[in-house]
Amino acid sequence: MQKNQTLVRRLATLALIPVAAFIGLALAAAPAEAAPVSTATLQTQIVKLSNTQRVKAGCKALKVNTNLLRAARGHSKYMATSGSFSHTGARNSTFVTRAKNAGYTAARSENIAYGYRSAAEVVNAWMKSPGHRANLLDCGAKTFAVGVIYASNGNPYYTQDFGSR
Repeated sequence: MQKNQTLVRRLATLALIPVAAFIGLALAAAPAEAAPVSTATLQTQIVKLSNTQRVKAGCKALKVNTNLLRAARGHSKYMATSGSFSHTGARNSTFVTRAKNAGYTAARSENIAYGYRSAAEVVNAWMKSPGHRANLLDCGAKTFAVGVIYASNGNPYYTQDFGSR
């Protein structure tokens, strides 16, 4: 039973549609084994690779917003320490609530993932998933941030939050 639960969790794809002026998609991606890379390095690489994909698709590159970064890292930390893998965070928070609590009032969408060994793997996985791809290539987004936190077992948890201003 434990093996089946692990498989189901690894294959989980979650969607959350925010109640906001813009209806955005929020999804989760399936993982692979993790390699030890610093969180700062992973975050920087994911930002660069995400912006490369955006520009290739005709969208503008996004700037990192420090408030969204605080929200994204906070949610990744919650997932890594609680062992949960969900868009629902501490105290049943949504990504919109977490962004507001971090001082950002125009949250647009969120991608989450866990376990990928590199920035390239997680961005490639998001680009292969229709919902993640829609979030990444949403030309209406103006800012974003990526938060990466390692769980005690070395598994990285990723949160990518997008905003409208």
